[in-house]
Amino acid sequence: MTPLINLSEVVAEVTAAFDRYEDALVNNKVEVLDELFWASPHTLRYGATENLYGYAEIQAFRAARPAEGLAREILRTVITTYGLDFATANIEFRREGSTRTGRQSQTWMRTAQGWRVVAAHVSLLG
Repeated sequence: MTPLINLSEVVAEVTAAFDRYEDALVNNKVEVLDELFWASPHTLRYGATENLYGYAEIQAFRAARPAEGLAREILRTVITTYGLDFATANIEFRREGSTRTGRQSQTWMRTAQGWRVVAAHVSLLG
């Protein structure tokens, strides 16, 4: 059975969570970034220069990350929801002052605490 795709109320919830994440990212709101990742050893984040396995590694990375040069323009966003509790958010972006295009993929899951990122990947095109 195929899950219901892009139910409007679920898309709105995930979009709000994604927008909150994006605001926290570019404004270095580390506590919000930490909140929006699933606090689990199963969570992972592949960054442009690092591979992070488990919430503790992701949290440590966020705490040590420089707070400068975070502004970026989102060029394209695709949010897709699958049923009531699972979604993906994918964007193309460009950092302020750069000509390189970046890509960010997030897998979101509804938890008892709300929507949380369970897997993420960030990369830059050559």
